[in-house]
Amino acid sequence: MERYKTAVASCSMLTRLDQTRRDFETSVPTINNFWPKDNTRQTSKLLITSLPPNNMASTDTVSLHGWTAVPVDAEAIFQGKPYLHEPKRVFVQGIPFPSDDPLVSRVQAYAKEKLPVPTYNHSMRVYYWATIILQQQFPSHAATLSPSTLALTCLLHDIGTTHDHLHATQMSFEFYGGILALNLLQDPSSEATAPQSQAEAVCEAIIRHQDLGTVGEITFLGQLIQLATIYDNVGKFAALVHADTRVDVNRAFPRKHWSACFARTIEEENGLKPWAHTTHLGRKEFPGGVLENSLMAEYDDWE
Repeated sequence: MERYKTAVASCSMLTRLDQTRRDFETSVPTINNFWPKDNTRQTSKLLITSLPPNNMASTDTVSLHGWTAVPVDAEAIFQGKPYLHEPKRVFVQGIPFPSDDPLVSRVQAYAKEKLPVPTYNHSMRVYYWATIILQQQFPSHAATLSPSTLALTCLLHDIGTTHDHLHATQMSFEFYGGILALNLLQDPSSEATAPQSQAEAVCEAIIRHQDLGTVGEITFLGQLIQLATIYDNVGKFAALVHADTRVDVNRAFPRKHWSACFARTIEEENGLKPWAHTTHLGRKEFPGGVLENSLMAEYDDWE
């Protein structure tokens, strides 16, 4: 308890549409044919290669920006299995981050300025978890999804949790954060802006990144962000990332008592806004689950 109080005190308040749809539809209830057998997206043990170019020209904005509809229930996708493909060991130095994209560079600078360090590090970890899950579990989507769109979503998914933003609105942080992201990405005063489809994909994924459930569908980008965030926050779907990779990502972007920081942010919002969307995960259960994240416990005090 003393450690928790200390950590909290140290934290700032925190297709191919038809084809890809068929991929997911054929995975429920049978997952054997989930991915094409002639997968050409190979991942080495040490390096993730051949990400789609950041400026890839395509009229297919659905697959480019992750708009493909997939089950919101991740268990339905994995069909009770720990993973679709056995995770391989990869390291941060071998996973490209699209910082050469001027828009990503601008948004990364904004995130560094606005987010407390533990939240920024969490956002970067989410990018790496998401990229690893994308490449290793969903190779057909990895062939088309823009790494810039993924990076923008990860960098901004918790922008609504800052102290100023949390207190600036009566809206739940995910909704306000999505609107902030949409405006930031389409800021007419900036030279680097996002096209409508990309900006809206990021916005929707942010709004729905805590919209966990079992009924209905979500964008593929939204599902990917959900998988990466609940992996980092509560240790769910622990088998999706190789153990050596988990250590390396946490070393590159230390948690700095993230579990206590995020639990405190959840409790703060729920206190300010009893109607907050986060309460659908359990007013006590969700922050409790964050604090009891046994998968990440050994790394949580890394500085």
